[in-house]
Amino acid sequence: MKQRFQWFVVLLGLCCQWMMQGRAAEGAARTGFVYDDVYLKHHTGAGHPERAERLTAIVSKLKCDGLLASLVPLRPAAASLDWITTIHAPGYVERVKNDCRDGTGYVDTPDAPASTNSYDVALMAAGGLLVAVDAVMEGKVRNAFCAVRPPGHHALKNRAMGFCLFNNVAIAARYIQKRHRLARVLIVDWDVHHGNGTQAAFYEDPTVFYFSVHLSPFYPGTGHADEKGEGKGAGFTLNVPLPAGCGDADYKKAFEEKLKPAADAFKPDFVLISAGFDAAQGDLLGRMKVTPEGFAALTRIVKGIAEKHCAGRLISTLEGGYNLDVLAASVEAHLRVLMDSKAAKN
Repeated sequence: MKQRFQWFVVLLGLCCQWMMQGRAAEGAARTGFVYDDVYLKHHTGAGHPERAERLTAIVSKLKCDGLLASLVPLRPAAASLDWITTIHAPGYVERVKNDCRDGTGYVDTPDAPASTNSYDVALMAAGGLLVAVDAVMEGKVRNAFCAVRPPGHHALKNRAMGFCLFNNVAIAARYIQKRHRLARVLIVDWDVHHGNGTQAAFYEDPTVFYFSVHLSPFYPGTGHADEKGEGKGAGFTLNVPLPAGCGDADYKKAFEEKLKPAADAFKPDFVLISAGFDAAQGDLLGRMKVTPEGFAALTRIVKGIAEKHCAGRLISTLEGGYNLDVLAASVEAHLRVLMDSKAAKN
């Protein structure tokens, strides 16, 4: 009888252990969602395509379809200047603050509109990604999507441009390396515009691999196939310029034939996505034809890379996307893949 009881205790302990492991795995597979109403306070002027309604459309869509409740809410905090200046010159950061608070209406150029709150909102946008990185590294979530604005991938070390003030994804890459001591970061940029600011930040850096697929010729005029990095960074930039009218098959081919082999060679410790949805069919600015299902396929490929090389560590952040209905549908498709534990085949 005593022996039977001992066996019962052992089996009970094993069952509890299996249950706890299952719950931990389930928790780790959850997807974080960075959002706060503070991002609506960045005012760009009447009729501007990069407007607050982009975020409210996303949140409304996720609520309506019952997806929002399944995401892990992550509350953003302002990034400290120590992290902002890993990418941007201190004098530029000061200029952004002064131009915003003085009410000039833009920073450096009219295509980087700003209001009196925009400096503080931009700090929160960059900080939102850092909160997401921490959540992934601490095991609170498996991956995360950051519904933040202003976007960032055009912002240069000393200059705002293309609706962007601070380069959110570049700052996150340096944060991953310096705060969490991970050596190699892969940045995948599928915005319809080339992320010139991100490329410039890491053009001579072999520890950050930058991959971009984008419309060419198009704003900002960079991202040619022969731009591959310089010095020690030679070979760690990969651009795939595409002509207008490309759709799901063209993008998937670029990811399968160009990104996957490069990522396998690089072996990233963390993956970041500059998730612009302005390559979507029906977008106001882009001239591409990617569908929500196409963005889901791209997400599946990138997620597979993260699962293969870095335990699924992946953060995506909103860049472009200006047709509200198409944007919301594309973000939902992207999130459903991030949330799906079976969608990481590579």
